[in-house]
Amino acid sequence: MPHTTPSSGPASAPRPRSAAATPVDAATRQVLGADGELRQAQRDALDGLVEHDTLLVARSGAGKTAVYAIATLVAGRLTVVVSPLLALQRDQVAALSAAGLRARAVSSAVPAGAQRAAVRAAVDRELDVLLLGPEQLTRSAVIDALEDADVGLLVVDEAHCVSEWGHDFRPDYLHLGAAVERLGGPRVLALTATASHHTRQEVVERLGMVDARVLVHDADRPNIHLAARTAATVAERDAAVVGAVVSTEGAGIVYAQTRAHVEELAVLLEEAGRPALVYHAGLPARERTHAQDLFLGGGADLVVATSAFGMGVDRPDVRFVVHAGPPPSLDAYYQEVGRAGRDGEPAHALLVYRPDDFGLNRYLRSGGGSRPSTLRAVLAALVDGPATRAQLAQRCALSDRTVSRALGALLQVAAVRHEGERLVAADDSDPGTVVEAVERDRARLRAVDLSRVELVRSYADTADCRRRLLLELLGEDHPQRCGACDSCDRGTSLDVGRASFRPGQLVRHAEWGEGTVTVVEAERVTVLFADRGYVTLDSTLVVESGLVTPASA
Repeated sequence: MPHTTPSSGPASAPRPRSAAATPVDAATRQVLGADGELRQAQRDALDGLVEHDTLLVARSGAGKTAVYAIATLVAGRLTVVVSPLLALQRDQVAALSAAGLRARAVSSAVPAGAQRAAVRAAVDRELDVLLLGPEQLTRSAVIDALEDADVGLLVVDEAHCVSEWGHDFRPDYLHLGAAVERLGGPRVLALTATASHHTRQEVVERLGMVDARVLVHDADRPNIHLAARTAATVAERDAAVVGAVVSTEGAGIVYAQTRAHVEELAVLLEEAGRPALVYHAGLPARERTHAQDLFLGGGADLVVATSAFGMGVDRPDVRFVVHAGPPPSLDAYYQEVGRAGRDGEPAHALLVYRPDDFGLNRYLRSGGGSRPSTLRAVLAALVDGPATRAQLAQRCALSDRTVSRALGALLQVAAVRHEGERLVAADDSDPGTVVEAVERDRARLRAVDLSRVELVRSYADTADCRRRLLLELLGEDHPQRCGACDSCDRGTSLDVGRASFRPGQLVRHAEWGEGTVTVVEAERVTVLFADRGYVTLDSTLVVESGLVTPASA
């Protein structure tokens, strides 16, 4: 059964369906085929989707695209899908078209005339599904046109990006809640393969989801063996990665932290007799597309990549995923290792790291954010009156992306609000006070982000069951040893079925306030606090000292 968590807020009445609506059984047969049956995750998401916004967390291969394809046919109204990567949009358009839905994508890779034609087709009811990047949906020309469309459902695919990328990398994710209002308040369906408790909360809040259901289905991939290995030097780490790849048959992905490291590993693998494709954001788009198509089509069996090689990678026979250095978070790690073994056959996930490798992730997590001068400039521009984002960029003589990032920070502290397509400064938005509030909020986010890095270290260093730690972070109670990780292989994993705390339990700390237990190990318990992030505590000390108590106590 899924975990269901409703969020507060009044439910808006659904619009009446059009005459083109299709019965659920017929829509299911059209999308899944005559013999196709809904999986439990799909059925749970569809049940109640008309009445509630929904966040569905379901493992890779659960058929999340089919959920909104069926919902679109049943409603007979336009579905707008926010999808973050061009390759992912392309695959989704192909899958939807194969199921008989009229689908098109609007992106920077599409000529301007074709973009306008696709949006016009959506408005004229000539499309069933329109796919957009977050940046496209917040463009004035696009959102203005779609206000006249009959949008029944807004889908945010790979919804963890709202949390992972929304702060700085893709700030337009922070404006999607306002876009929902401008589209007439359609139902919102957010989809992701993995999301921790903290990530789920951020997704619901930032998308402005109303009376939301949060459905968390079994994320376990028991066919993937989990392991981690430490190294003392860069050369030792890279030699271990190359050795693991050369000794493992079948297709695989090697992840590195930087573009330079990707190139270095590719050279080492070729010298070892295992040539690999290279994929990172520094390559021309044509080269990236060629590498991904070659790997997905079976023309090559090995790719070395940064995390840019990710969403949309759906090759079923990947036998291993090796990380040369730690990922930025365990959410990201499970997303990436989940690209192995999608055919259900045995697969392996190995993390090779030096203790010093965590320093890069801490550095990347500690920076970013708008400058105080930029925040002040945007606020000053709003003194002249409400403005669209494009108008603000002109008033401030700043790029649209810079203004978008600043607005995201200002929206977070309620110094700015949306009124339709325009932005308005709050009545009491004193620039000095606002900048201080943004800095406090940024410090809070930075603390949480840095704690995510430390949680990866906990996973890497643990002698207890690795799968338990991963799954409990993702909101599942998993007290038993998994039997499919290196800790279980060595016999160091312990059952913690009688632990004093359980994942998901609300607790209270005298100084840090209320928190949520995320991971329970034999000797440690990890608690997520809103302003401090993930904190790992000694279980015995917690119990004996009363440092952390149940929130109801």
